[in-house]
Amino acid sequence: MKNAIEVRGLTKRYGDVQAVKGIDLDIRRGEVFAFLGPNGAGKSTTVEILEGYRKRDAGEISVLGVDPGRPTREWRSRIGIVLQTANDAAELSVLETVRHFAGYYPNPRDPDEVIAAVGLSDKANKRVRQLSGGQRRRVDVALGILGNPELIFLDEPTTGFDPEARRQFWELIEGLAQTGSTIVLTTHYLDEAEALADRVAVIAGGRIVAEGEPATLGGRDTAKAVVTWAEGSVETSTPTKTIVELSRRYDGEVPGLAVHRPTLEDIYLKLIEAPRD
Repeated sequence: MKNAIEVRGLTKRYGDVQAVKGIDLDIRRGEVFAFLGPNGAGKSTTVEILEGYRKRDAGEISVLGVDPGRPTREWRSRIGIVLQTANDAAELSVLETVRHFAGYYPNPRDPDEVIAAVGLSDKANKRVRQLSGGQRRRVDVALGILGNPELIFLDEPTTGFDPEARRQFWELIEGLAQTGSTIVLTTHYLDEAEALADRVAVIAGGRIVAEGEPATLGGRDTAKAVVTWAEGSVETSTPTKTIVELSRRYDGEVPGLAVHRPTLEDIYLKLIEAPRD
């Protein structure tokens, strides 16, 4: 199969509130795909439906060739899920925890190999409660990849991390992606999506309002640049030409020259602020 996930016409309602309003989506095998969107946009509901945790009202879904609304034990063993918050066995060591959970899978990875993969070999005999927040999150990922999954869901994996811990965690995710696993990521950090994702989807008002590579999302690659200098500014689709003209005017040295191209954050804010029906 070319796609790990295929969604057509997904809808979900909670009472009078329609949280998901007809989502269509394809996620290719082996890619890192990120969902972006404000709280209440419908992204968590969408992901929970894909994971098989929540029932949909309508729509057709295939996740690894199976309808998650009718999950099988074999299908669940092919999926790894790292929740935003997890209740760990704080009094067990890292190794004891991973070995314990390995017993739930028909074909688990070697616990020592998994611990090494998440960078915790030197903490293997430490109790989980003695670990830092970032290290505990690595334990969560170890449990998520323990079953040798084809598809991994990561829900807000670096919430609360300091900048150094986030960068270290990004390296871990990049390593997982290189194994060929498909990774579905939800995050509020736009720099995280830009650093990790092959493609992103922005969900607002229960709909996907934009989808594509971070560099091209929402026409980012063709959007006009803003050239500013000490005496003014101009929005232009030909910033190089503008700079050449300014250079001639100022005899080669343009005072206060700066060029601003739309960031992913600029595009994202425009997308989620656009009016919805």
